Amino acid sequence: MKILIVIICILIALIFLGWLGFQVKPKSFEPYPENTPELKTVQLPAGLPAPVERFYKTVYGEDIPVVDTVVIKGRAAISPFGIKMPARFIFVHNAGRDYRHYIEATWFGIPIMKVNESYVNGNSHFEIPIIGTFDNDPSTSQAANLAVWAEAAWFPSIWVTDPRVRWEPIDDHTALLFIPYKDQEENFVMRFNPDTGLLDSMEAMRFRDSGDQAKKILWITRSMDGKNIDGTKLSAVGSATWLDQGIPWAVFTLEEVKYNVNVSEYIRQQGK
Repeated sequence: MKILIVIICILIALIFLGWLGFQVKPKSFEPYPENTPELKTVQLPAGLPAPVERFYKTVYGEDIPVVDTVVIKGRAAISPFGIKMPARFIFVHNAGRDYRHYIEATWFGIPIMKVNESYVNGNSHFEIPIIGTFDNDPSTSQAANLAVWAEAAWFPSIWVTDPRVRWEPIDDHTALLFIPYKDQEENFVMRFNPDTGLLDSMEAMRFRDSGDQAKKILWITRSMDGKNIDGTKLSAVGSATWLDQGIPWAVFTLEEVKYNVNVSEYIRQQGK
């Protein structure tokens, strides 16, 4: 009996220790060494759907910055296997074309899972422990291309400065965003807040799994309240949710955003 009690106490202690480790936030990554230069601007194009025009005038006014590259760093809460874990991340973009992700999930601030993911020159790479490594899997590539454009919610000028992008109206607070993918188009349903005019959410049909049998699932990204990107009205907190799961599998909080810096080598490397 005493042995059983000891075993139960040890198990409880281990469970508590495991839980406690996931309450410790990781340290932030070191700042990117370059600073954002003065950004060139272009005139807001005419003929946009009403909620889209309102969004851009709210965020930028009539002068839209031209963003070519972006480096984003921050911390997150992710649940890749149903267990909520603290994490820190680096996202690097050639706006509207390429990106790479590096994510570290941590326990007591120590990295226990590292994710390297990229989509560069149309080639996709996905590497995560347990799940595996995939290169140029068609389902993964489709998902990666959607990420290129969804993460532009943190630099949305690309949605009107890139000539390959087009908009179609739906109603007073909703529009369709059409983006390129190989020789085709895909689209997001863009929902804008009726009170603020800012972007509330984006919805698209996206592959979650790799392989020929993978099926598209509605993928929803949201701009959340909490904090804004410094000097802007853009939310610095965003979540990603699969419809069949019902709750976000990831919530990202931006701590640093640098625009139009040199990422020619940085976007091709792995890790931090």
